[in-house]
Amino acid sequence: MNNSRSVLSARSYLSPINLLSLGILLLMSSAIPVRGQDSSTCPSPVLSRLQRHRVVSGETLDAIARQYNLIPETLTRFNPNLGRGSLPVGREVIVPPMNGMRVQAPRGSTWKDLAAAYGVRADILFELNGCTEKPNVVFIPGINWSSSGGSSRGRDYLGLAGYPLANRATIGFSYGWQTDAATEVRRFHSGIDLLAELGTSVLAADTGTVAFAGQQGNYGNLVIISHAGNLQTRYAHLEQVTVEVGQQVRAGQTIGTVGTTGQPDIASPHLHFEVRQQSSAGWVARDPEVYLKEEL
Repeated sequence: MNNSRSVLSARSYLSPINLLSLGILLLMSSAIPVRGQDSSTCPSPVLSRLQRHRVVSGETLDAIARQYNLIPETLTRFNPNLGRGSLPVGREVIVPPMNGMRVQAPRGSTWKDLAAAYGVRADILFELNGCTEKPNVVFIPGINWSSSGGSSRGRDYLGLAGYPLANRATIGFSYGWQTDAATEVRRFHSGIDLLAELGTSVLAADTGTVAFAGQQGNYGNLVIISHAGNLQTRYAHLEQVTVEVGQQVRAGQTIGTVGTTGQPDIASPHLHFEVRQQSSAGWVARDPEVYLKEEL
């Protein structure tokens, strides 16, 4: 599906902490080195430099965070089973060398994908993770978390709390540049087409605010939801729309049903699902698979 014009601007909810304020020495080049670069010029991966702090009587997670010049949220991401009050004496607390979090990169994602998802330069991520060619379990530096509930960005996947259907679906048409088999014309597909029966409930992929609900050209019946972190999700070709503009929705809430309205790219019934990120160029389409959980 071709990119549609921007429908609504959204507020910026979360932003990366300034990396320089974290004391990270930025000696990285502006481009990601190619295969075969001498990795001896890279620092050791941040995740290879974790420390283990043994709790003494009366210590709290907040106190330990102050001791290591970290924010408490960093320690809770690395130690999810620990509370914010007094900790058991002798318990080990994993302490990273700087603020950030550990994430499992989705299969097939690149450093540029991670950079787009978290707002941290790709070359910085590349070097902080030991100059490995492909991301796997990686450290994301300098994330600002919301401490007052809502949608957390500190999760082991990129950005969305749920999935737009109740069950994982086969992708009938992928994101990115595609070649039409009949015409051999290449064009950009701005989302993924998730195969589903007509009338299947379509779910909000994360908590947010409905920015658009109605008919929109090739999209047909369309719902757009604005989320924290300058993200937007789009749900197209719907048969029914069950939400309205300005409505607050939670992850997993029904927002409509699968249909065939507009001009679908494939004949099989499906949900056209997009993830977009706000930038100076407007709402830029991103690969939705990078933002979705691998398992439901």
